[in-house]
Amino acid sequence: MTGQDLIDRAKAFVAAVAAAKPSQTVEAFYADDIVQEEFPNLLLPQGAVRDFINLRASYDRSRYILASQSFEIVNALASGNCVVMETIWTATLAVGVGKLAPGDTMRARFAQFFEFRDGLIFRIRNYDCFERI
Repeated sequence: MTGQDLIDRAKAFVAAVAAAKPSQTVEAFYADDIVQEEFPNLLLPQGAVRDFINLRASYDRSRYILASQSFEIVNALASGNCVVMETIWTATLAVGVGKLAPGDTMRARFAQFFEFRDGLIFRIRNYDCFERI
């Protein structure tokens, strides 16, 4: 796959997440040995490392916590098998989170690193910067 193919694949993955597609749709982008690492941030001060099963659980939880979400892709670059995306994430909460009430808007800037093997994502690293929680 070319760098542009991988960027398109990463964007399609983000679009599926934003649209709250069924788990099976999102999981079709993953290699069996997927690992996602989320570095410490306001929401997860200790960060998190998730395998396939924990990614599924996290995705399923988010579909009930968020009334809606959108991702504005500011920039996307590919190098080898890696795609780096800078994204502005905006979500409307279905439930309270921290000091935010249901209906409030939550925002963050993400830097995400997607590593691909045979067109599937096998590593994701998230650097999330939340405005407030």
